[in-house]
Amino acid sequence: MSGTPRHGPGHVTLRQILAHDEDGVLRVLIAPAGQDVAVHGVLIGDEGAARPHEGHVVLATGLPPDLTAADGFVREAARRGAAAVVLREAASVPDPALAAAEECGVALLVRAAWADWGDTFALLRSATAFASAGHGDGVTDSGAGGLAALATETARSCRGSITVEDTQFRVLAHSATGPDADGVRRTTILNGRVPEGRVAELRRSGLLRALWTSPDVIHRAADGENPERLVVAVRSGGEMLGSLWAAADGQRLSPEAPQVLRRAAVLAVPHLLRHRLRESGTVRREAYALRGLLHGEGDRRAHLWSLGLPPDAPCAVVVAVRGDAEEAGAGSGSADRTLEALAVQATASRPAARVLREQDRLTVLLPLTGDGEGREATVLARELDSLATSVPEAVPVWIGAGPAVPSGLDAASSHTKALLVVRALREREARGRDARPVRYGAPADVGATIDVLLMLDAVRPVWEAGNGRVHDLISADLAAGGELVRSLAAYLEAAGDVPRAAKRLVLHPNTLRYRLRRVRERFGVDLDDPDTRLVLALAVRLTGVV
Repeated sequence: MSGTPRHGPGHVTLRQILAHDEDGVLRVLIAPAGQDVAVHGVLIGDEGAARPHEGHVVLATGLPPDLTAADGFVREAARRGAAAVVLREAASVPDPALAAAEECGVALLVRAAWADWGDTFALLRSATAFASAGHGDGVTDSGAGGLAALATETARSCRGSITVEDTQFRVLAHSATGPDADGVRRTTILNGRVPEGRVAELRRSGLLRALWTSPDVIHRAADGENPERLVVAVRSGGEMLGSLWAAADGQRLSPEAPQVLRRAAVLAVPHLLRHRLRESGTVRREAYALRGLLHGEGDRRAHLWSLGLPPDAPCAVVVAVRGDAEEAGAGSGSADRTLEALAVQATASRPAARVLREQDRLTVLLPLTGDGEGREATVLARELDSLATSVPEAVPVWIGAGPAVPSGLDAASSHTKALLVVRALREREARGRDARPVRYGAPADVGATIDVLLMLDAVRPVWEAGNGRVHDLISADLAAGGELVRSLAAYLEAAGDVPRAAKRLVLHPNTLRYRLRRVRERFGVDLDDPDTRLVLALAVRLTGVV
């Protein structure tokens, strides 16, 4: 970002916003008044019908994905004084919207497909914070050089060592370390984060609680080998962004150190906002790229580049799908913890793996080593299954390993097979096909069940469009509770063995024979006809009644 906008504190130009947008959240379609127009803030487009938009960027959050009525939205935003309008990414922006922006003199932008409205809002907020930092003293002037320059100048003014950390206790910047620096500081800077033992000690002492709640500089007296320290939270509004630490480094901190640290915390806000924006943008962009590969959508080579994966490396996909938490007698928190534990296991044991969390499932894109035949995916599925069953109050999780494919460009086919494995495992468990539930596997383990599922998917439209006696039987019995359908399912699976089917249904064989007679007499369905039995078997499976 180049300097402070000429329009005063709190104002920023569209050009400065775009220069601040290092990750490409926004793309300009048209700017009739140029890019040096002043921007006073950001508004959500559907926030109040009469709210003025004077000089604001308006986010068109309420428009449908095809951007119908975008031209009317642009005209209304311009009428109320907007400087720019941001639309969601679409295959094409309607010509009337572009014409309306040109006619009204308002800039029209689109956000990237991988970004969301939160990313857009955060970008504009961060850009405005940079513009509002102001100028005046040595510490302030150092802000344009980034966090490292801010840490260096603050250290000089405080006569101590400065560390800037985010809320995860990761070091974002630090001043030079003198020869008298204490061991904790050296270890923190060397590892790029505060040691876990140190975090635990700060939590026990109550200092972290004070830091999270206090608006002022907190003083910690020297204690043994630990020198005197000052710490202040970096906040934007009520949101905690990180902290600045000043440590005495072979000499006492200056009397002005608390005041200098307060000012530095204000100046650090836009830098930490940018750090958070970049971090969240990276995560979201990688999730977008991974989702595109898994579903075969978009520019797959660009997706691989975003994920840092070579296009010629074999890979396989592993999918873990959790069951319903309430049905399993567990809370939703337990279900989330289960998938979170699986995600940590996958990335900790396979650093090259890319993980996507989506509601009830976890998907892992696993680059393969060795012979690239996919056995690694089955091994990972087995490990995740073992972990899933060991989580307290765990919900059921079914895990499918897709086959190896020669490149991440073909990940969609492995993903499809992995999902089919999960469907097959759940189907087999629901039908009691295994002596004990088997909740992980590869295509070779459940190949016949996968074939049946694919056949049922293909025949479903034919069944739903048909009619006849079997249709009448199925629809009437399901409306009455499904007793005959369940009896037929057991009878057909037992290949017509009445005693075996009755045992599965926990019925007397004569009761089952009576029900089968009802099928013949009431609905005219001939169970001795092979074509009828085939249609009936398919129909019963399609109902999903076990």
